[in-house]
Amino acid sequence: MLATAITVGLSAPAAAAPPAPVPQLELDRYLGTWHQLAAIPQYFNLICARDTRAEYDLDAAGDVSVRNTCTTWGGTLNEIRGTATVNDPDTRAQLHVSFPGVPTQDTRYGPTNYIVTALGADYSWALVTDPYRLSGFVLSRTPELDPGQWDQVRTAIIAAGEDSCLYLTSPTTGGLQSIAPLCSSPART
Repeated sequence: MLATAITVGLSAPAAAAPPAPVPQLELDRYLGTWHQLAAIPQYFNLICARDTRAEYDLDAAGDVSVRNTCTTWGGTLNEIRGTATVNDPDTRAQLHVSFPGVPTQDTRYGPTNYIVTALGADYSWALVTDPYRLSGFVLSRTPELDPGQWDQVRTAIIAAGEDSCLYLTSPTTGGLQSIAPLCSSPART
């Protein structure tokens, strides 16, 4: 999901360089609907029980409009809308995401807090983190990845300097139904 990296109790090494973005993000191909299949838990998505999705489109200013939705533990729809602004014109893979009215996330323009660090060659999946590696999201165009794609995702997580055991699978209709560390989940081949 497009979100900032605020996690209580975790800290990144002070000397660690931010993870590298993909060499070139084709923003037009990145727009559309993404299913969250795994994530490092964040305070803002603890309400989400299943079917967490992000929908990205261009807005009138040329930025990315963000609509994040999920089904809550009570079975209702949860939704938040925001904006993502490209901060890196060379790769277009580093953005600042904001959500109006949300403390610490309500400034439209600011430092990078969303880095696309890996992509499936066909844009079928993406790995997103932040400069401090406190957040992480495995996104997919479909509710399910095949075993080879999951292997690529785990390799990308390690390459980004993260631990796949910190990622928990996200229940998705048509995909995995349980919450488990990605390093030991049914997605593990």
